[in-house]
Amino acid sequence: MREQDAGQRGWKAGLWRWTKRLVVFGIVAVLLGALGLFTSVYFAAQSMPSFASLKQSQVGQTILVRARDGSEIVELGPSYGQWLDADEIPQVMKDAMVSVEDHRFYSHLGVDPMGLARAVYNATMEDRRVSATSTISQQLARNIFLNSNRTIDRKMREAVLAMALEYNFTKDEILELYLNKVYFGGGAYGIDSASRRFFSHSARDLSLEEAAIIAGLVKAPSRYAPTADVEAAVGRANVVIAQMVKYGDLDPAVARQVDVEAVNLRETEGQNSIRYFTDWVLPQLDLLLPSGTFEPIEVWTTLDVGMQRAATAAVQSNAPSGAQGALVSMDRDGAILALVGGTDYVTSNYNRATDAMRQPGSAFKLFVYLSALEAGYNPDTMVKDVPVEINGWSPRNSGGSYAGDIDLRTAFAYSKNSVAAQLGNEVGFSNVASMARRFGVTTSISTVPSMTLGSNEVRLLDMTRAYAAVSAGGESVEPYGIMRVTTVDGEELYRHKQARAYRLVPDYVAAGITDLLQTAVATGTGRAAQIGRPVAGKTGTTNSNRDGYFVGFSSGITTGVWMGRDDNARVSALQGGSAPAQAFAAFMRYAVRDRPVEEFDTDLKLPEWQLEPDDEFYLGDEDDYYYYIDEQGNLVEPGGTRRPPEEDFDIEGERPGTQRDPAQRDRPAMRPEPQPRVTRQPQLEPPQAASDDFLERATGRELPQDEPRQRRVDDRYREQRD
Repeated sequence: MREQDAGQRGWKAGLWRWTKRLVVFGIVAVLLGALGLFTSVYFAAQSMPSFASLKQSQVGQTILVRARDGSEIVELGPSYGQWLDADEIPQVMKDAMVSVEDHRFYSHLGVDPMGLARAVYNATMEDRRVSATSTISQQLARNIFLNSNRTIDRKMREAVLAMALEYNFTKDEILELYLNKVYFGGGAYGIDSASRRFFSHSARDLSLEEAAIIAGLVKAPSRYAPTADVEAAVGRANVVIAQMVKYGDLDPAVARQVDVEAVNLRETEGQNSIRYFTDWVLPQLDLLLPSGTFEPIEVWTTLDVGMQRAATAAVQSNAPSGAQGALVSMDRDGAILALVGGTDYVTSNYNRATDAMRQPGSAFKLFVYLSALEAGYNPDTMVKDVPVEINGWSPRNSGGSYAGDIDLRTAFAYSKNSVAAQLGNEVGFSNVASMARRFGVTTSISTVPSMTLGSNEVRLLDMTRAYAAVSAGGESVEPYGIMRVTTVDGEELYRHKQARAYRLVPDYVAAGITDLLQTAVATGTGRAAQIGRPVAGKTGTTNSNRDGYFVGFSSGITTGVWMGRDDNARVSALQGGSAPAQAFAAFMRYAVRDRPVEEFDTDLKLPEWQLEPDDEFYLGDEDDYYYYIDEQGNLVEPGGTRRPPEEDFDIEGERPGTQRDPAQRDRPAMRPEPQPRVTRQPQLEPPQAASDDFLERATGRELPQDEPRQRRVDDRYREQRD
């Protein structure tokens, strides 16, 4: 028993010794930690800038964006407003900020031990990440000296710097620095900038409701900004009011009379659609300017303010209910004159002009017909609009009707799907894709037969660029939005240099496609785009009216318009020739009003390989050819026998001496094939290359209706045999 008691006493004595050692070790560790913390805080406080220096410091880069005429259109980046001394800041603003961000601000030394302990306890019990516990002093230290990385090292330095701030400055000075420097969203740093940004007046005149809105922004500026989501801003402001009541900074009776929803917010329409343009153009500064450029700069852009307003109005007034719209307009050198990425930037800042990839429908036929023209077709070439099947795919024309024999110009003007599919199949789908790439389409292109009807998704900016290259006579166009960049002192940091233009297609191909595009607006599906001067363009409509497209040009300005729903749902009655073409016309009437009228160059100067044989061919050695032409242009046989006029009709395609229709004047004449003189055996005529309707239009005369044409040909050959 005594041994057992002795053992228990020994165990207790050992436990006591270890307990004392641990306590001593803990006390020493705490003392050493306190000493180290005090030393860190002391040196941080000694090296910290003065209050006056901190007032002058700024974070971030201010960017002033100017239009092409030099006028200021928007200022981005940090905006600081006026500095308000502590006694100029309304008390309701101070109370609102302290209540919602750090209600023990006046009692801690920079770090809130109670708040930290509660956060650790809640995280442990609820198995979640430690919640934010930064005091106002810590937030100020982070804003001035550190970044926002969530690391232990950064949090430790933040705590040290916060206590150094408390060591150097009074509570009023810290709160003054904080309220003049904290970020409130929309580029606004400090309460005066935020007040002017959201309420259009100085922070000296903030009401209780306005102060609550501003105080609520600190937690998530983008989420609770009143210009982005009014309901979210009001809800957060009510939370601030409740916190003020909870911590005794606001009388409950007064709180019950607060009506945050009655606050008058600053109108933001002036910066609405312009932000689509700046969102596209300003990220390019990272590539254009030298690295390490942090000073305030001025960016001189290509944007025309008047055209931007006209573009915004055209999209908003013509977009179908529930649908979005986008517009891109560029000058002949690629300068972006207007860019609208949606109907309302505040509601949705997604840029549908530069980022959205949607099907262009028949607007993509531009590349099909370019390929066909380059392969040897011309606007007067006869094609067949008939039902076809290509690899199991059968395209349908709009309305399900087919015109039979028509020329290429008519097929394009009335957007005949059957003809486009046949052309794509003939020239090669890979060649059509290559043509699209050549003209600036950057999205992926699938070379399936349906590509000829615009089944591939493209960007509106790319399509507008492609049509601008046609307007430039077949030479490449490089879109750009920044003309030059300077410092606020006028030092030039960047100046745009015109990109070298490359010929994409021969000039006769550019003239031919311009002819087709002009006809599509004059008499085809794009008639709604007419503006009283020459316009060339093309409509596009996708299945179930999900997308409507129109892209065209006039007087050196090329404009593309897209309309549709973001969810790709059907839009009732949406067609490229309706709302998009109408928006195009509404904008272009304004855009070209001060420009001279320009006629299009559609005069085809075909290359030698595509021309019919010249006169020397027919007037050469008479031993080489079977038929000849006399001085009046009449066909004669060897020996000088003149052939009767009625026999000349089916060979030439028009009667001798007949004046051609001006619309057909550039069509290569159908001349007889040269025949060896070795034999006089009659030759059966090849299949008819032109329809009777076409021949009637070309000659201006009606063909005899009493007998089929083939019978007349057979009779002629019978006469020759006799």
